Amino acid sequence: MSVGSVQRPERVAVIGVGILGAGVGWNLSRQGAEVVFIDAGQPGEGVTNWSFSWVNASNKTERRSYFDLNVAGMVAYRELAEAIGPDSWWHPSGHLRWADDPAAEAKLLETAELLAGWDYRVELCTGVEVRRRLEPALTVPGKTPVLFYPDEAWVHGRHLVGRLVGRAVESGAEHRFGSAVCDIGIGADGSIRTVTLSDGSRLDVDVVVNAAGPSASRVAGLIGRHLPMRREPGALTRIGCAQVPVHRAMHAPHIEIRPDGDASVVLHSREIDALIDTGEDPAELARLLHESARHVVPELGNSRIAQTRVANRPIPADGFPSVGAVPSVPGYYEAVSHSGITLGPVIGRLLASEILSGKRDEMLADFRPERFPHP
Repeated sequence: MSVGSVQRPERVAVIGVGILGAGVGWNLSRQGAEVVFIDAGQPGEGVTNWSFSWVNASNKTERRSYFDLNVAGMVAYRELAEAIGPDSWWHPSGHLRWADDPAAEAKLLETAELLAGWDYRVELCTGVEVRRRLEPALTVPGKTPVLFYPDEAWVHGRHLVGRLVGRAVESGAEHRFGSAVCDIGIGADGSIRTVTLSDGSRLDVDVVVNAAGPSASRVAGLIGRHLPMRREPGALTRIGCAQVPVHRAMHAPHIEIRPDGDASVVLHSREIDALIDTGEDPAELARLLHESARHVVPELGNSRIAQTRVANRPIPADGFPSVGAVPSVPGYYEAVSHSGITLGPVIGRLLASEILSGKRDEMLADFRPERFPHP
């Protein structure tokens, strides 16, 4: 079956409708496949809505192929904004990063030098330049080196998922929200045949895409597959502001800050995440995040904590995406990854093409599911 001329539309069950599932489903439906979106909750309201939602490749230098995939994700976002319109979900305003101790600062500058060698745009500024030109509300010291990555962005994930699902439904896609998958039926030939939902309904399908995020390991288990996942919870806080005092995503010392629309700011910190397993109350985590943010942006001291959520990040055991077919179960595919926000559009395009054409893209060669063999 070729991508350009689908002879018989596959019926594809996309399990999990965050940014990855929405991207795969939208790409499939616009190429003629019959898609049914399945989510135990509502589209885009899981990890996608509780992510820092930073579109970047500057934090993905541990493997060149992973960096290249994330750069492709950034390009795919610009193409997606042209295809469906940017509206409230797309914010290509760049990203700032700086440190407050010599060792961390040296590491950031070393990474910036590496990235520049890979033709990734980065500008080295001083704190005073950043306050004058980009973010006047910051307290960053005047002589501090600050890295500005102009091609990076942030995304309102829930709004984007809603847009993609809406477009797919206009193309004929179905949806089953509020029902979990409790069984995947396999035929005598070993291929996918059915999906059974918690509401008792059973759907005849040809293909299953496991994009279930933190639940991906459980879904994989329904076909007898072991998908090892890390346990890495993260706390995210939204604070309400009468006027948002920052214009772009930033990694300041000890705290990550970004706008979240006209009246909200998102806060996250890996240091605060480390307190989750100590049993610290989420309200105290939110207070600590807010306190850290006030040191960087004093105007946030007048804001109020609106929502806090601890969510498990969907990270395969080796830290890299698991994307593509599992050859031992024809019709079963995975789309499981941390950095799902950055990778959503490119994985959506590449995996949809693979499902419809059977051709495997070299860009995904290092991230194939078969690297996790059956135990």
